[in-house]
Amino acid sequence: MTPAEHTAEHTAEHTAEPAPGRERVAVVVVTFNRADLLTGMLAGLAGLERPADAVFVVDNASTDHTRAVLEACTLPGLVPIHAEENLGGAGGFHLGLRTAFDEGYDVMWLMDDDVVPAPDCLTRLLEAEGDCLVAVREDLSGALVEKAATRFDLRNPLSVRPKTASVETTFGERAAMPATVPVENAAFEGFLVRREVVARIGFPDPSYFIFYDDVDYVVRARRAGFTVNAVRDAVLVRQLDFNQQHDLAGWKGYFMYRNLFAVHFRYGENALVRAKPWLIAGAVVALSPLRGGRAEARNVSRALRDARRMRRPDPAALPPARA
Repeated sequence: MTPAEHTAEHTAEHTAEPAPGRERVAVVVVTFNRADLLTGMLAGLAGLERPADAVFVVDNASTDHTRAVLEACTLPGLVPIHAEENLGGAGGFHLGLRTAFDEGYDVMWLMDDDVVPAPDCLTRLLEAEGDCLVAVREDLSGALVEKAATRFDLRNPLSVRPKTASVETTFGERAAMPATVPVENAAFEGFLVRREVVARIGFPDPSYFIFYDDVDYVVRARRAGFTVNAVRDAVLVRQLDFNQQHDLAGWKGYFMYRNLFAVHFRYGENALVRAKPWLIAGAVVALSPLRGGRAEARNVSRALRDARRMRRPDPAALPPARA
C-alpha cells in the first residue's frame, strides 16, 4: 500500500528555530472525522510548557469540519497533511512519521486525536532515558488506563492473546509505578520515537490499515535492540472510554483477526505460535453458531487467508536508504 498524494504546506514560518543543542521535536497526529476531539487535542499541544517544533496532522480525508479546524488553528508549527483517501491509522502514521523524518526532526511523538497531554508531558518524556518512550494514559477521572503491555508473549502457544499483562493491570494506579517501566508493546497514543530508531527499523507498516500497526512497530524496535519505556510522570488524558470489545462480525473484526494473525506469522518465536492463527480460526468457525454467526466465520476465514500474504512487511515500511 502506497500513501495517497497529499498536501503539506510546509514553509519556513511553520517551524520555530530550535535553541542550539536542543532536540527538534515533531508531533505526528492522525485524525479522521473527529474534528471536535481534534480541537481539544490541538489546544493541549498549544499548552505544552516545552512546545513541539512542528505538528504534522494527517487528515485521513475527513468529511466533517476537520479541514476548517485546521485552517482556523493558530498553533505554531502546524503542518496539515490532507490525504486524498482514508489511509487508516496505519497509513496515516506511516505518512506522518515519514514526512517528519524526511524533514530532519530528531524526535517524533505520535498520538491520536482523542488524547490531551498535560502541560509538562513532553518535558517529562524528554527527561527520561530510553530509545522509545510512552506517555502514560489516564481517563477523565484520573484513573490509570494505560494498556501498554508489560508482557507480550509470542513464545507460549497457549496464550490466546499475546498481551498477558499491562501497565494498568500490573500497577493499578500511577502512584504505584516506578519512574519508568519497560514495556513490550504500546499504542501510537503518546509514543515517542527517536530518529536513530526510525533510521534502523523504518516506518509503521501501512498494510495493517487499523489495529496492530503499533504492536508491529514496537516488536520491531525491541528486536532491533532498542528500549521502550513507559514514563510515569508523562501524563496523557484520554477523552473517550476504551471499548476493546469490537464487533468481530463487522468490518473492524476482519482487521482485528487479520492483523493479529499477521503478527503471529511474522514474529511467532516457534512453529506452534506461528500455527496459532489456524487454531484460532478453526475454533471461531466451529463456535460461530453460538456467537458471531456466519459473518464472524467469514471474517476469520478471510482474515487467515489475507494474513498469510502479510508474512513480510510492506516494502514502504522498510528503513530509508542511507545517504
